[in-house]
Amino acid sequence: MTCDFNRILADLDWSKQPKRLYEPIGYALSAGGKRVRPQLCLLGAATVSGEQVVMGHVLPAALALEIFHNFTLLHDDVMDKAQVRRGRPCVHIRWDENTAILSGDQMLIEAYKMLSGVPADKLAECLRLFNEMATGICEGQQLDMDFETREDVTLDDYREMIRLKTAVLLATALRMGAYIAGADAAMQQTLYEIGIHIGIAFQIEDDLLDCYGDEKTFGKAIGGDIREGKKTFMLLTAERLKGGHIAVKGQPLEDVLALYDSLHVKEVAVAAIHEETAAAIAKLHQLPDTAARQTLIEMANKLQQRIQ
Repeated sequence: MTCDFNRILADLDWSKQPKRLYEPIGYALSAGGKRVRPQLCLLGAATVSGEQVVMGHVLPAALALEIFHNFTLLHDDVMDKAQVRRGRPCVHIRWDENTAILSGDQMLIEAYKMLSGVPADKLAECLRLFNEMATGICEGQQLDMDFETREDVTLDDYREMIRLKTAVLLATALRMGAYIAGADAAMQQTLYEIGIHIGIAFQIEDDLLDCYGDEKTFGKAIGGDIREGKKTFMLLTAERLKGGHIAVKGQPLEDVLALYDSLHVKEVAVAAIHEETAAAIAKLHQLPDTAARQTLIEMANKLQQRIQ
């Protein structure tokens, strides 16, 4: 089961006043994208109820998750001093930082307004799951920023950070869809764990593509994490292999990549992505054999195609 979320989001009305508050929201949501998170919410529901899933029950949660995700991107881009998002100037570049912050705040409110459309008997638990997810993302973002000034960050620290910052949103999307569709606690937990594995694989892949990706398809400037001194899977793996701290901030991108190549960091990252993807697929095979399960397996496998 899939849904054209780009069309649905494009149909939302952001022409309200004041224009400078709402126009950037429409701009951010119209940039396209794979819409992985709302699709996962629908697929979580379809895994439970097959093609009998009631779209109207799940759609508000799916849209809320996507609007929330895009809210975090507005603020992340300000904090990361990013210039480009999905091939277009970031909101704080197109307008200014204050606009990006305030429009992002309004997007958060819009996400909660959208979530309130789930069936009344499901709302309390959906709010609990949503709030738990949102808190995790904020905690992960703070850890990410804290790590920039620490020299003792380990790969285990990194995995916990990306579990919070990236993976819990994918995991909650699957779990919330399943919950709305009537899944028991065991199936909800299995889907949540699948989302964690997929999310960790996705973030390691993002770190890899920040070094070795194509800017046109990646949608962001290559080398941004290196310029900002981010503690990525690539850097922390290089430090582990080299046996000491490596300062990359301010270093020429080609020099850092030459070091990574000499240590075979890319190969380690690819292996980690394959491992997390395999773990997700193994758990998917524990679920009922439905079209939704097969779609999830295909989505997990597609992650690996970007790094071939």
